[in-house]
Amino acid sequence: MIIGLLLFLGVHSVRIFADDWRSAAIARIGEPAWKGIYSLFAIAGLALAIIGYGRMRLDSALVWVPPAGLRHFVALLMIPAFILLVAAYVPRNHLKARLGHPMIIAVALWALAHLLANGRPGDIVLFGGFLLWALLDWRAAAQRPAAAAAAPTWARTAVTVVIGLVAYWLFAFHLHVRVTGVPVM
Repeated sequence: MIIGLLLFLGVHSVRIFADDWRSAAIARIGEPAWKGIYSLFAIAGLALAIIGYGRMRLDSALVWVPPAGLRHFVALLMIPAFILLVAAYVPRNHLKARLGHPMIIAVALWALAHLLANGRPGDIVLFGGFLLWALLDWRAAAQRPAAAAAAPTWARTAVTVVIGLVAYWLFAFHLHVRVTGVPVM
């Protein structure tokens, strides 16, 4: 899991720690080749992290036992996480215009929520790693000049929120247990 996590978060951290090198590599090999290589490393890292996490979940050692009521708070935190995740992809919405990097915030909320609700060492490594990455990426993104964007509309913002809520409902109440083997509540 750790190797996969390092690989996945490592390729996603190139812009944080080596933006000049990244730009030079893209100029040298071209953007399509860069995206292809990047994607291969990201997919391999994610696959290794998921497989490793599945195996680490078999370890029943607990660092802490989250209170049962915390699951409700975690479920609530995931609502804005889903909406912000969608906001990263719907053009011209107010959330993206205001926050700049809604996906990073979504990842941070997801990681924090799952870190609060899970107390095994593997959980701490996985969700803590993603939370640390999100905080570092947020800091790096805030230092880059903002990209010019078209004016947001309320219709696009409404679409963003509705899609985010539907995605949350589908995942929380139907897919979470199928994907992770763990019910939300």
